[in-house]
Amino acid sequence: MNILVCDDDKEIVNAIEVYLKNEGYEIFKAYDGLQALDIVEKQEIHLILMDIMMPKLDGMRTTMKIREDKNIPIIIISAKSEDYDKITGLNMGADDYITKPFNPLELIARVKSQLRRYVDLGSLEKKTGVFKTGGLLVDDEQKAVTIDGEPVILTPTEYGIIKLLAENAGRVFSMEQIYEAVWKEPAYNPENTVAVHIRRIREKIEINPKDPRYLKVVWGIGYKIEKI
Repeated sequence: MNILVCDDDKEIVNAIEVYLKNEGYEIFKAYDGLQALDIVEKQEIHLILMDIMMPKLDGMRTTMKIREDKNIPIIIISAKSEDYDKITGLNMGADDYITKPFNPLELIARVKSQLRRYVDLGSLEKKTGVFKTGGLLVDDEQKAVTIDGEPVILTPTEYGIIKLLAENAGRVFSMEQIYEAVWKEPAYNPENTVAVHIRRIREKIEINPKDPRYLKVVWGIGYKIEKI
């Protein structure tokens, strides 16, 4: 598996390289967003660790640019630890967020979690069928989602959520259940993370995200895909 580490602090990049190489990953290094974009275009990258504050092109804008046509998992790494910054990062298209200074074991665990999901939700494993409700179709054999025949581009995390809800249409899942099923790790205060991903999915599949037809909230309980 190839991992791109993008941070303008070369010492941090080198430290992360050591941690991840010990786990058997191939590491590509970038020190600003423009270098990262160049590597993503030229190399097969399976996961990106992205700093926010960088010269030339910052991590947020780089993430948005990558998300225009690629579903590579992106973990934001930043010294900013406020909830607002985390939510902003997730809204820009990141799949996860970890703050500096970080525990190497936590970093490795999050990397492995994202890569597991990327493999599971790619075309490498699990062919379990097609799930349809109204004009929403989730084809797990093709790992594809369409609305009224039009393709919907989702990140691996977004696909994991919509697949979970679509194959259990009508069933309500709490935020904790969604997090544990999709992230495959224990849920500790998952509300912001799950809510941001739900909002992004609605923006992609709903005509009016504020009055959703498919992805419904059940207040005080959780979310479900409506049977239509």
